[in-house]
Amino acid sequence: MRFVNGLFVCVTVFAQEPAALYKQYCSACHDNSQATRAPSPLALRQLSPDAILRALSPGGTMAEPAKALAPADKRLLASHLSGGKEFGREMPSAPKAAYCPGAPGEFHPEGPGWNGWGVDAENTRFQIAPSARLTAAEVPKLTLKWAFVFLNAFAAYAQPAVMGGRLFLGSALRTVYSLDAATACIQWAFETSASVRTAIVLDRPTPGARYLAYFGDGSAYVYAVDAATGQLVWKTNVESFPNARVTGAVKVYAGKVIVPVSVVEDAAAANPKYECCRSRSSVVALDAASGKQVWKTYTILEEPTQRGKNKIGVQMWGPSGASVWSSPTIDVKRSLVYVGTGDNHSQPATKTSDAILALDMESGKIVWSRQITANDTFNVACVFSDRSNCPDPPGPDFDFGSSPILVTLPGGKRVLLAGQKSGVVTALDTDNQGEVLWQTRVGKGGPLGGVQWGSASDGRNIYVPVSDVELEMQKVGGFTANPKVGGGLFALDVVTGKKIWQTPAPPCHTDRPCSPAQSAAVTAIPGIVFSGSVDGHLRAYSTKDGGIVWDFDTAREFTGANGVKGKGGSMDGPGPVVVDGVVYVNSGYGGWGGLPGNVLLAFSSNSSR
Repeated sequence: MRFVNGLFVCVTVFAQEPAALYKQYCSACHDNSQATRAPSPLALRQLSPDAILRALSPGGTMAEPAKALAPADKRLLASHLSGGKEFGREMPSAPKAAYCPGAPGEFHPEGPGWNGWGVDAENTRFQIAPSARLTAAEVPKLTLKWAFVFLNAFAAYAQPAVMGGRLFLGSALRTVYSLDAATACIQWAFETSASVRTAIVLDRPTPGARYLAYFGDGSAYVYAVDAATGQLVWKTNVESFPNARVTGAVKVYAGKVIVPVSVVEDAAAANPKYECCRSRSSVVALDAASGKQVWKTYTILEEPTQRGKNKIGVQMWGPSGASVWSSPTIDVKRSLVYVGTGDNHSQPATKTSDAILALDMESGKIVWSRQITANDTFNVACVFSDRSNCPDPPGPDFDFGSSPILVTLPGGKRVLLAGQKSGVVTALDTDNQGEVLWQTRVGKGGPLGGVQWGSASDGRNIYVPVSDVELEMQKVGGFTANPKVGGGLFALDVVTGKKIWQTPAPPCHTDRPCSPAQSAAVTAIPGIVFSGSVDGHLRAYSTKDGGIVWDFDTAREFTGANGVKGKGGSMDGPGPVVVDGVVYVNSGYGGWGGLPGNVLLAFSSNSSR
C-alpha cells in the first residue's frame, strides 16, 4: 500500500448535509490518514473547491468512488472539504508575469544535468563532481536562491529534471512545467489528464531527432512532448484498469520507453462490498518515437480468477497487486531491466510480490525473480474495524517502493542493492540469478516504515534513509505520528553490508505535528548526502562520519518567483537534485498526515549561480 496523489473520498450515498456525509462516510479514511494514506482534512483544506470537484467528477482521480453522488452533492462536499471556500475564485497557477519574456528558444542539453529519477541508468542517485559543481566545503554556505509555488496543491512531489539550463517538472495540478533554472520563470506549461508525480526524462527517440520530455501521470497515460516548446508528440494509455497510474519515472533506452505501472486497488478494498481484487501491475515498453506498445509484462503471470467469497458474501478474486512503484534500473551490459514489486492485494500470494524482477529489454520476458518477503497479502481493509476484504492472515505490507541500485564492486562484480519497507537492505548477485549476497537491517519496518523512496550510492557505500513512522491513537482526531520515533541515516559498505556509520534523526519541533522520519529519497555528491525529513528539514550529512553540516527548515512561508505565496511542509517522496552548484528540492506532502506544502526550492552557495 502506498499513497499517490488523489482525494480518497469514501462516499457512496446521497446526502444533503456535507458535514454529516463526511462524518459518516469519509472520516474513517481522512481522520486516520496516517493509516489509510488518504489526505488529512488539513491537507484537503489547502485545495480549492474547484480542484476537489474536478477530482470527484467524471475523468477525475476520484470519479469511481464518487460515481453515486449527484452533481449537487459533489459541489456541497467539495465546498465543505475545502473549508468553505467559494467556487470560481481559484487563482491561476501562475500570472502572466511568471512567464519568461519571449517564446521558448531551442533546447540544447549541453552542460551539467540531472536526467530522470536516479540521474543514471543504474539509479545511483549520486551526482558526480563535474556535474554537481558543489563541494562539501561549500555546502554549509547554501542559502535560498528562489522558490516556485504550486497553487491549489497539498503536496509538491515531482522531482525535477535539469538539463540545458532548464528545469522540467510535473505537479499535482495536472500541469508539467519547463522553468528557467536561473530565475524559475516559466518557459512553457503543458496540461495533462491527471497529476504527474514522476520525474521527467529528456532524450531523443532516434539519433539526431529533437529532444522529447517523457513522463507518466496518475491515470496511467505516458506522454512525449517537445522539450523546447511543450507541444504534445504522442500520448499512450498503458493500463485501463481503474486506479492504475504511473508513479515511478520511466526509463528511455535504445529507442524504448520503459514504464512502471502501479494500481492502487487496495484502497478500494476498504469497502466490504468491493470485489477485491482483479488488478495486476506491469512493466510496459513503448516505442520512443511513436508511443506504440512494444511489449507488456505483468508482474503476476496468472490472471485473477474467482477465489471464494468474503465474510459478507461478496465475490473475491486473486491473485492481484505486485505494483511497480519506482523507476526501473537498466543493466546496459546484460540488456536487462530491474524492477522492485509491492505486495499482493488478495490471496493467493505469488512468488513475484515483494521481489526484484529482471526482465529482458528486447522481449520483456522475466529472466529471473528473487522474492525477499513471501506471503505478503495486504490491503486497506486491514486497518479498519470491518476487515471483510482483509486477507487472513494479513501480510506486513513490505513493498519495494524504491528503485534498486546497480553498482560495480572492486574487481568488476556487479550487485543490485535494494531497500525495502521491512527495514532491510538486500544485496543481490546479478551474475547469479539474483542470489542474496548480504542483508542488513537498518530499521524496524512497517507500512510506513523501513526504506520508503530511495537510497544513494557512491560505489563505496550505500546511504540509506529510514522512515519508521510510529502512529499513536489520540482521544480526538484519530492517529498522529509519534514525534520521538523514526528516522535516521545509515552508511553501509556495498561489499559486505557492514554499517560504516549511522546518524539518529534530530528531535522534532514541538510547535507543530511532527515526525522525524526520513521517508524521502536521498541524494549524494562527493563528500555529502542530502536527506529530507517529514519534519520539513533538509539536512546535509558528511559521508565520512555522518555528521550534519547544514540544516534548513523548509516548513515556512515563501513568496514564489511566480508571484504567489506558498509554504513548505513535510519532505517525502522525491529527493534533492544537485546541478551546477544548485540544490533543488520539493517541500510539502500532506498525503498520509504529513505537513501539507506546495513549493519547489533552489539553494546555492554562490549568488551568481
